[in-house]
Amino acid sequence: MRTRVRTIVEEALKEADLVGERPPVEAETFVVERPKDPSHGDLATNVALVLARPLRKTPRELAEAIQPRLETHRDVFESVEVAGPGFINFRLAGSLLRDGLRAILVAGPDYGRSSVGRGRPVQVEFVSANPTGPLHVGHGRGAAVGDVLASMLEAAGFAVQKEYYINDVGSQMDALGLSTYGRYCQELGRDEPLPDDGYKGAYISNIARRIIERDGPAHLDKDKSAVLPTFTAFAAETLLSGIEADLGDFGVAYDRWFSEDSLFKSGRVDRALDALEEAGYLYERDGARWFNSSALGDEKDRVVVREDGRPTYLASDIAYHQEKYERGFKTVIDVWGADHHGHVPRINAAMKALGHDPDSLHIVLVQFVTLLRGGEPVAMSTRAGEFVTLREVMDEVGRDAARFFFLMRSSDSHLDFDLELAKQKTSENPVFYVQYAHARICSIMREALTRRVALPETASADLEPLQMPEERVLMVTLLRFEELVVDAAQAYEPHRLVFYLQELAAQFHRYYNLGNTEPSFRVLGPDTAVTAARIVLVQAVRQVLANALGLLGVSAPEAM
Repeated sequence: MRTRVRTIVEEALKEADLVGERPPVEAETFVVERPKDPSHGDLATNVALVLARPLRKTPRELAEAIQPRLETHRDVFESVEVAGPGFINFRLAGSLLRDGLRAILVAGPDYGRSSVGRGRPVQVEFVSANPTGPLHVGHGRGAAVGDVLASMLEAAGFAVQKEYYINDVGSQMDALGLSTYGRYCQELGRDEPLPDDGYKGAYISNIARRIIERDGPAHLDKDKSAVLPTFTAFAAETLLSGIEADLGDFGVAYDRWFSEDSLFKSGRVDRALDALEEAGYLYERDGARWFNSSALGDEKDRVVVREDGRPTYLASDIAYHQEKYERGFKTVIDVWGADHHGHVPRINAAMKALGHDPDSLHIVLVQFVTLLRGGEPVAMSTRAGEFVTLREVMDEVGRDAARFFFLMRSSDSHLDFDLELAKQKTSENPVFYVQYAHARICSIMREALTRRVALPETASADLEPLQMPEERVLMVTLLRFEELVVDAAQAYEPHRLVFYLQELAAQFHRYYNLGNTEPSFRVLGPDTAVTAARIVLVQAVRQVLANALGLLGVSAPEAM
């Protein structure tokens, strides 16, 4: 709708002979958006304020010059008003809103999907936790953000691939093997110290016992260095299998699992470093190889190969991102924990050095989660290996609530997740409130069948009886959905979808509850024409609720 209105405004400028064939550059910057105050209209534009100076007019003079031409579009606008210093406010035509309801029901599950992306290949890499322990709640938030972002991009017409990067190389894997070996020995009665940087959670003991079940004490008499690869591989495989199972139960399915180790075996790390050197961005100092990232926006240069010849994590990360572009992705999106914020300028610098468009790489940072129980923090100690896992949260509150709650704030904002609130079956629980709106409409439709109310044909239904202010508000909100999906996807902000659902659900509940203050109001009332129109309206609300919940990976129950 915003695109359509913008086109009408641009045509009005040309018809008034204000911009000629080549509009000033400033014409590209004007916006059509929803006013913060609904009383100002359904949409508004600042075009007159933006173009007043280059066209040598006052904003209000310019707005009043094009207002009559905008008013001729009666099929789109019920009213066009100039307000304040020169804003133009639009109130959409009732016929347009009613046609929108029909379009929603005709499209059904496809309403909200578009071809804006034109099949452009996009990769979304998210979670990518080291296979050294179970997923915790922070990983859960990253999983929700990445998965829903991918779903929205796909709905907006992009060709999306979801990927998990397995960090199966490096010191953390050595520590995993040593930790598992230590617990193995301890379980069999031999004193074996754990590494200082090792993993101390109970899950390590569980893995050690599984090795004992398989191999018994066979490894006790063997050289430690010789058996460590066996312990590392078994622990990593076990933990990765658990991660995949947890994510599957959380509703996340990846298109590809990519091993960091494969980058070294294929020679990609060496080739990426060679490419940086050829571009003039590598140098040697103190026996190490350095990336001149400070020349490309980083605060200082970074080591990519240590003095002993071992590549750093940055080296393999550069090779991994280079490999993504070689696969043909035009847009690469990484969803990282906020603790990786320092890595952002380094990887951005590396992609610039390798000649990639800096605007093609987007890194979404996900802030930390604080778990609460009835408003009180849940104690956790990662140092002692004690933390609340994603699995525990899912088991307690369910997948729907977990996914919804993880998305209730912008990913770059800290999130408080109250476990008790997430379990409540009241309107205080946001996900219950939204799902109940869907279930309530399903109940209305069941009641209509029970009463043998004649259900209207979508194409021929007379929607003129929808004249209440609350009905108009619902129709305007419903017609925003398709553009909201595109906007949220392109801004990498899946929380917008949650905000939209809460707004739509609140509007519907207020509409339904009008009967509490206006006894004559009923969705299924005595007037058959009004009832038929309202059935179309609530069916459209139900469809949009279901479609939006589907993008979130949250169920749309028919009864609660």
